[in-house]
Amino acid sequence: MNRRPHDLTTAPAPASARRRKIRAAAAAGLALAAVVGGTLGFTRWFAPVWDGTPYPVADPAATARKLEDHTRSAHAALGLPRAEPADWPRAGLVAEGSDCHLRGMRHWSERGIGYPPEAPGVVAVSDTWGLGGVPRAEAEPALERVRQAMTQQGWKVTDYENSPDRHQVELRLELPGTGRTLSLTTYPGDRLEVAAHAECARYPAGTPLDAHGDPRLPAPSVPAELRGESPEENRPPAGTGPVADRNSP
Repeated sequence: MNRRPHDLTTAPAPASARRRKIRAAAAAGLALAAVVGGTLGFTRWFAPVWDGTPYPVADPAATARKLEDHTRSAHAALGLPRAEPADWPRAGLVAEGSDCHLRGMRHWSERGIGYPPEAPGVVAVSDTWGLGGVPRAEAEPALERVRQAMTQQGWKVTDYENSPDRHQVELRLELPGTGRTLSLTTYPGDRLEVAAHAECARYPAGTPLDAHGDPRLPAPSVPAELRGESPEENRPPAGTGPVADRNSP
């Protein structure tokens, strides 16, 4: 019997043809999933690049106390009993955001201007003071004593310039994993600067501010030994001081 034309169109497709269709549909689905997954992955990767890595959160007052501890340790290691406090530019505990800029690619165009905008609510804390009556002949071995003492406490030397042809002797250290640094530098007139710095960090909501809108910091900063006081006289009672930041080691 001869088949009519419509019989050819309604005949079931071979099994191999059905398998090819299933494979093609599966491949299309996998391709779509790869595109979607790649898009999501790229978005996750690009978001922090565009917006910038968030600043860590830290209590400026607690950070200031840590920096004071570091400069006190350096002063104790110096071993300069005849040195005296000296008037110093920008001395004391300071919290400011001039070097804490908005992050991310979205703000790159602003980096070329004279005063890039500061990240709101972000400051870097520092503790700086100076000593007088420290001739270079005493400063060189004193900085070496600091280097030995601080490296034993876990600090890492990042720069140590102590050559005879240099006008200054300079020691720079960092405490790994904390964002805190310590530097000691000699200056003409037998002067020595001791400074500790913390990385830019966002202060928590409710942080007390001063009249300029900057976080309020404890005072004073010159080591108590140089002020003729006990090192613990100006320390708050245990349990009443500022709460340490959550990112502390």
